Amino acid sequence: MGSPYVPPTLNDPDLGVSSKDITISQNPLISARIFLPKLNEPHKKIPILVYYHGGAFCVESAFSFDHHRFLNSLVSQAEVVAVSVEYRMAPEHSLPIAYEDSWAALNWVALHFADNGINEEPWLINHGDPNRLFVGGDSAGANIAHNVAMRVGKEGLRNDVNLLGVFLTHPLFWGSKPIEGDPCEEPEKDLACLVWNMAYPSAPGGIDNPMINPVAPEAPSLAGLGCSRLLVCVSENDELRHRGVGYYEAVKRSGFEGETELVEVEGEDHAFHILKFESRKAKELTKKLADFLLR
Repeated sequence: MGSPYVPPTLNDPDLGVSSKDITISQNPLISARIFLPKLNEPHKKIPILVYYHGGAFCVESAFSFDHHRFLNSLVSQAEVVAVSVEYRMAPEHSLPIAYEDSWAALNWVALHFADNGINEEPWLINHGDPNRLFVGGDSAGANIAHNVAMRVGKEGLRNDVNLLGVFLTHPLFWGSKPIEGDPCEEPEKDLACLVWNMAYPSAPGGIDNPMINPVAPEAPSLAGLGCSRLLVCVSENDELRHRGVGYYEAVKRSGFEGETELVEVEGEDHAFHILKFESRKAKELTKKLADFLLR
């Protein structure tokens, strides 16, 4: 399942973006695909994006055609160095392993800018600006990005590197109770609940675990998000839309001190900007994400 594997490229003929596959950790094995835009200034410092791909915690890849194509475009437009994380997936590796891998990858990036840190990836050392560090993701990857940002707020990153911004496109959030405006009357019978139970069968609280339901009664305050800027993107025809809007509104109510923005795209479905990459609205949303990273 998912889109096919594609190899990395040096100087992509269409956009000039280069990519390569790297190993973040041998034990456990965590890898990534890193992207670098074509730069006219050889020593230019640019923002860093740590990206988590979607796929219901069980399909797709940092090395897949769909996500490679999307990140090539985003990296070119935003002029960022991007690290697309190949976290371990369910059912072979149940959650919270993907969360732990994703957290380790973000700290690996931060360690490149620490005193007595590491000097493993020259694209990060030569071009990465640790003062403009972002995380983002789509669907299950957006869920991961949210949970990573909450952990940044609680624990911080190595060398006190700060997380500037987070973008979540069509985030996978769910819960046991219906929410206002959502046509789903039995959330616990929905596909989103089945996906969560497959990916994290031992989750404390089940579908109301704060990692999938960030507005559950036992969830920590969303004021604890460890970033300064948040962008949430939803689509009109996506069944996750209402949960995404509810999350955004809950962040606004929480006392979160950073900037927040909600983008709603009419007439589109889940992850359309990746699955319908060539469409006008997909290109517009990708540009919106690029603008967020450029500010």
